[in-house]
Amino acid sequence: MKHRIKMIGFDLDGTLLTEQKELGEYTVRILERAAEEGIEILPVTGRPLCGLPEEVRKIRGLRYAITANGARILDLASGTVLKEQLVDTKTAGQILDILGKYDTLREIYYDGTGYAQREQLAQIEHFFGESAMAEYVRSTRCPVEDLMEKFHTENRAVDKVQGVFADLEERKKALEEIESLTGVTVTKALKNNIEVNAAGVNKGDALVWLAKRLEIMPKETLAFGDGNNDFALLEKAGTGVAMKNGIEEIKRVADEMTEKTNDEEGVAQFIETYVLKKGE
Repeated sequence: MKHRIKMIGFDLDGTLLTEQKELGEYTVRILERAAEEGIEILPVTGRPLCGLPEEVRKIRGLRYAITANGARILDLASGTVLKEQLVDTKTAGQILDILGKYDTLREIYYDGTGYAQREQLAQIEHFFGESAMAEYVRSTRCPVEDLMEKFHTENRAVDKVQGVFADLEERKKALEEIESLTGVTVTKALKNNIEVNAAGVNKGDALVWLAKRLEIMPKETLAFGDGNNDFALLEKAGTGVAMKNGIEEIKRVADEMTEKTNDEEGVAQFIETYVLKKGE
């Protein structure tokens, strides 16, 4: 049975992209077919704007993007920010101070650009091992000599704060401290990271907000995700679809599940089978 859908939102890492952070040709073809049928297609990601792969941005028909876990909703065609919800300066400073007590790669995001200390970026494998994720972070972050100096110089609210931990026990301790703060939303997209947004920020509300702006009903939205920061996205979309390779918790809140993994282009296979009209 085909779903009647007018908007499709998709997480990137672990969902649309393969484990090697690649975008399949079949996926591009199916998303462009969806756009041709008048469906809005858009990434809904924890990544900042600087982390959107060029091959994703080049998909024909893709105009909007939800980044930083919903903190920034963007019109890519006009280059404008439609909505932003930022972590205030005081709270961001508290988070950075907590993360600074541990062996972490600390990141702050301003205006869609991620900043990290050059010293930590040079040791990226210490936090990620030899992996596609390590290369993604290294190639998309803006290195600074002193992250806290950058923070104090900017002296303004941030899109998001992230810490990536070398030790999972240290992550657990930091998580307890950060979750005790007021005015924050905490998510954990990776097994060794902590992502902190302003209170109330999540991918699901961002998708619903954009849908309303485009006069699309919530029930006409479809969303794909695989991890901890996708809970609200799948819960609030009209149809929430968990990836076959997703964590068990996300599968329990989803309406449906893909038949294939991200490495098998499961998003595209689901859309072609259950959404597209052509070929019916």
